[in-house]
Amino acid sequence: MSRFPVTLTRHILEQQAAHPGAKGDFSLLMAHIGLVGKMITSSLRRAGLINILGLSGETNVQGEAVKKLDVLANETFIKVFQTNGLVCALASEEEEKALVLPEAWTQAKYMLLFDPLDGSSNTDVNMPLGTIFSILRHHDPRQSPQETDLIRRGREQVAAGYLLYGSSTMLVYTTGQGVHGFTLDPQIGEYVLSHESIKMPSRGSIYAVNEGNYHKWPAGMRRYIDQLKVKDKSKGRPYTGRYSGCLVADVHRVLLSGGIYLYPAEVERPEGKLRLLYEASPLAMVVEQAGGLASTGTERILDLEPLTLHQRVPLLIGSREDVLEAEAAVKATA
Repeated sequence: MSRFPVTLTRHILEQQAAHPGAKGDFSLLMAHIGLVGKMITSSLRRAGLINILGLSGETNVQGEAVKKLDVLANETFIKVFQTNGLVCALASEEEEKALVLPEAWTQAKYMLLFDPLDGSSNTDVNMPLGTIFSILRHHDPRQSPQETDLIRRGREQVAAGYLLYGSSTMLVYTTGQGVHGFTLDPQIGEYVLSHESIKMPSRGSIYAVNEGNYHKWPAGMRRYIDQLKVKDKSKGRPYTGRYSGCLVADVHRVLLSGGIYLYPAEVERPEGKLRLLYEASPLAMVVEQAGGLASTGTERILDLEPLTLHQRVPLLIGSREDVLEAEAAVKATA
């Protein structure tokens, strides 16, 4: 590592310098997302010691059981951004409705959507977890934002990224000009540039999917997964299965190493499971900026016109050639 490492703060300020009209609002917004990551990291490191593991006894808007750490991560985001004046609206996967901040909408340029703690089934077993975020621009500061202003196509995102909590904490983000990864150095309390201008291989040798759902998939998807396990030297097969139960961790692996992550449509659940605005769209922006693709199997994720705040979609995401091949398998049975 360089003697003078490039911190997240320095990197953002250097990016800001390329935009003469910038006033620093976006730089502060990203710095506060980094702060949230530090706060969640601190809580996760002590989770087993301060009784914040296990279920909270509540269910979220999707009807899913909520873990104590889900609640903590969600509250951390809201507390940090509710009063700093950087965003005029917040939307969380854990909240039924968007939170509009009337005291901020006249000056705040941005709106923030987030999945506060992805992979919460891993919370009690010391496995990887993540946070996903999406940033949108508030176009008209003369009017208070409405919930419908947050329901936009992925191509309208100003920036997107994720935090990964594992053996180290990483922040990976894009503003539409490449993808950069930063690792939190606990000795100095700063995120340091560790993965500059990430580029995905056009094809990988890893697939990540919950094969417990195999018999729920359409025939074309089952055949595709079966194919990945057959040796084919021309395409680098057989592929290796790697599934952690944390979307962020699995997508991060294919982002760096190539391959494909799949949460496909099911015969009885064609709408899919993952949330478009909180999970699929922001990760699609990251992966496509690194040269990959993200699809429902029939449509590009970034082109989808969302209808509701908590809309679900199937997701095929990863290396370009792998996703195109998976799409072909889905369309063959459409």
